[in-house]
Amino acid sequence: MSLEILHDEKRRRFRAEVTGGEARLDYRRDGGVVDFHSTYVPEEARGGGVAAEIVSRGFDWAKENGLRVVPSCSYVRTFVKRYPEYEPLVEEG
Repeated sequence: MSLEILHDEKRRRFRAEVTGGEARLDYRRDGGVVDFHSTYVPEEARGGGVAAEIVSRGFDWAKENGLRVVPSCSYVRTFVKRYPEYEPLVEEG
């Protein structure tokens, strides 16, 4: 799957148009730390890897910008367990 994922810095969101609406990863940023606090994928698009692709893009952005990630969203915590290459970016807390 290859989504067109847009980074909406004003809304602090990574988003993509998918079947059923907008899929997104919402975050809060405080200095060098970013909190990925919410993901959403419309029901019609669930189960196809949409959330993983958007969260991966969020982690790539954090890495590119030297940011640490707080995975307060339960999906993001599960994602990190599934993709341990992102663990070095996780802020211990």
